[in-house]
Parts: sequence; structure tokens; C-alpha cells
Amino acid sequence: MTGTGECARWAPGDQILWRYRDNGRAHRTAGAAPVHICRPVTVVQDTDELLAVWMAPGTECVRPVLANGTQVHAEPLATRYTAPRTTARSTWFGSGVLKLARPGDPWSVWLFWDRGWMFRNWYVNLEEPRTRWSGGVDSEDHFLDISVNPDRSWKWLDEDEFAQAQQVGLMDPGTARRVREAGLAAVEVITGWGSPFRDGWEHWRPDPGWQVPPLPDDWDRTPARMPS
Repeated sequence: MTGTGECARWAPGDQILWRYRDNGRAHRTAGAAPVHICRPVTVVQDTDELLAVWMAPGTECVRPVLANGTQVHAEPLATRYTAPRTTARSTWFGSGVLKLARPGDPWSVWLFWDRGWMFRNWYVNLEEPRTRWSGGVDSEDHFLDISVNPDRSWKWLDEDEFAQAQQVGLMDPGTARRVREAGLAAVEVITGWGSPFRDGWEHWRPDPGWQVPPLPDDWDRTPARMPS
């Protein structure tokens, strides 16, 4: 990382953590929620306008699972957010993911490829604006997402999960309205083909010399905050 305070920036090739905190109701009044998703990534670009990171194939990550070890999406929707959970380490298989986030935006944009670097789609992940700390960025997922195809067509994703999260109390009505408004703002960017969709990131390729970042033992540590 270069600079100090508000000017602190990561350099291309730096390895950081991209994390999400649990949405569980038990944490609403008990302080900061614990981390339940952690992905080691390599910094592509870090400027006042954009943070871009690369999650390589074969990266060891942390993800939420049901208490019995099965995948969250194996649980019926009605109990998906109330069934007991824990976390598990797993390896990211398939192609890597390029993640793009502008400071302050309540979403990040992810790029996916199929084998042979055939570009598949953009994915808009609605989330809390990321909080920077010395080891990476933290956010909280907002359930609702948008898929954007190479032909610029788009569609909402996970609207059923967004509704269920509200029903079981993981998201209050005010927050839900704010998330939907953020999604509509993202749709305006998509339909206007603004950044980052127009910027040619689908042609980007990682530095072949980059190593896959390791998952540290203290991946869930509570960080000292730094300015975003």
C-alpha cells in the first residue's frame, strides 16, 4: 500500500481480502456482524475512481454453509435465512472473477468468463458501499442482483431471496427501498452504457506472474477502519 490516510492506495499486484459480513438479525444490536464470506484477491487498480481486483481460479475462500455442512442454496427458501449456519473453506473452481467497485457506490460489478476467455456476462452485486481497511474491503450483501449480457440486455436476479430476507427480518422496509433504488440507479447506468460497462474490461487479462493469494488464518479479524 502506498501513501497514508485518505491517500492510501494499494498497488497493482497487492494481495488483499474482499469480505462480506453476515446479515443475521442477532448482530443488529450486538455490534459489528462477523465475516461470513472472505475472498483473497489481487489488486488490478486502485484509484480515487475505481478499485479493481482479480479473484483467480483455485483461490481458497470462506463461504457460509448450513450447520450440517450442506450448501445454503440446498435449503428451501422459506428457511434459508433462519436455518443455523456456519462457515467453511472452499476452493473457487472455474474461471476467475474480476470485481470493479467505485467508492461510495452501493454495488460492485463482477465480470465472468467461460473457458478460453469467452466473456459470459457482467453481474451487478447490490451491497453496502465498501469499507476500506489495511487488509482489504468489507461490505454487506443486499440479496438483490442484476445480470448484464454482452448484448447489453439485463435482468433482475434473486428477487425471491430479496423478498424472503425482508419477510424474515434481515432487511427493514427502509433499507429494502434504498436497495431497490440503488438497483434502479444501476439500471440507469446499464441502459446508458456508462462505466464500467463501456470501458472494455471484458478484454482485460491478469498478469501471468501473479500468484494465487493465500487465505490467511486470521481472515475474520476485526480491522481498524481507514478512510475510503
